[in-house]
Amino acid sequence: MSGQTVDSSQLQAKPTPQANNISAHHHGSSHVDPGDIAIGVVIGRASEYFDFFVYAIASVLVFPSVFFPFEDRLTGTLYSFVIFSFAFLARPLGTVLMMRVQRQFGREVKLTIALFMMGISTAGIAFLPIYERIGFTAVILLALLRIGQGIALGGSWDGLPSLLALSAPENKRGWYAMIGQLGAPVGFIIAAGVFAYLLHNLSQDDFLTWGWRYPFYVAFAINVVALFSRLRLVATNEYSRMLEEQALQPVSTSEMVSSQGYNILVGALAALASYALFHVVTVFPLSWISLYSKRSVDEFLAVQMLGGAMAAFGVFTSGLIADRFGRRNTLGTLAVLIAIFSGFVPMLMNGGDSGQTIFILVGFLLLGLSYGQAAGAVTANFKQKFRYTGAALTSDLAWLVGAAFAPLIALGLSAHFGLEYVSLYLLSGALGSLAALSLNRALEIRD
Repeated sequence: MSGQTVDSSQLQAKPTPQANNISAHHHGSSHVDPGDIAIGVVIGRASEYFDFFVYAIASVLVFPSVFFPFEDRLTGTLYSFVIFSFAFLARPLGTVLMMRVQRQFGREVKLTIALFMMGISTAGIAFLPIYERIGFTAVILLALLRIGQGIALGGSWDGLPSLLALSAPENKRGWYAMIGQLGAPVGFIIAAGVFAYLLHNLSQDDFLTWGWRYPFYVAFAINVVALFSRLRLVATNEYSRMLEEQALQPVSTSEMVSSQGYNILVGALAALASYALFHVVTVFPLSWISLYSKRSVDEFLAVQMLGGAMAAFGVFTSGLIADRFGRRNTLGTLAVLIAIFSGFVPMLMNGGDSGQTIFILVGFLLLGLSYGQAAGAVTANFKQKFRYTGAALTSDLAWLVGAAFAPLIALGLSAHFGLEYVSLYLLSGALGSLAALSLNRALEIRD
């Protein structure tokens, strides 16, 4: 990089495991501590997932009433889930476009654009007029803002999780891989908590008139904090130097797909069980409870928050398990457990409050254990030259195939054919993971 002085010994010497360690070879006044990187990863991912879950929860509790009042509640929720999927469809496009921005203008510019786009899209939803005021234009604007969220999410990839995983000691790769995944339960707990508080303290009319907008305001504020937290790292010479040493730079999409297309596909399918389970225990149960149960929604959100804590515990534990038994064995075992769990969906969801609570707690624990190593699953096969772009594109594909339409499919199948079909949907994800893992025996924790 311009403006950096590199010692000639660094150019000639072959990097050693010690040289690859995050804390090695500090120079100048810009020092990035491993703890700072870990904090940046968690803050960045938590802010993204908070945005994600604010929209997801609103898709169940708010949008059917304020944007689709001309339909019955079930149909309005299904329409809401269609628009929910738009972000996942737009996310790969955002990755491709923003990678080009990074190659021309730098990582800082790309990240700033992406996070501001996310903040503007999220805040835009907060100010969006409802259907009763501007008619179907409100639905169109909601869809456009959702697409904006997807493009922004695709562009927000900063390489921090890959840097942590590659720089980790050999016997700690599973532990480092799970750090970025902690953002999911943290973001969910905060989002569910905000909605539970509003539902508990506001009347239904107040909540649907103005209360539902508040979480989107909060999401915008969190995005600002996350922006400065991540830019503080990205703008340092030390951080850029470490990314360059690990060859974590974007490559062209055409080169990536032509040479690594198989790895992208297999990596995405290897984590399919995790991504399918993701929405089956977060968004789908909330929609089922709000439509077909007399159970208090704010009380159910509190149970899901406890489930989020179980998921966080599972993510932590997944790092220890993967380092002890290997990522491939961990993912395969969890896929089998998710397949077994899928058979209990009808019994538990129809089992009253206690059955539903068991479904949430066990489901979230399995989600944390499996999702904790999903990031490693989608990136482990790539050579370092392709890892930066490959991690982003494979994650995009995994979300698209496994999670984008999960709430829509699960609710549609269960409403029209029964909860048994949700079991089949979840089982198909587990079988997809097992098939991908059997085809690819290179997913052990490694560089």
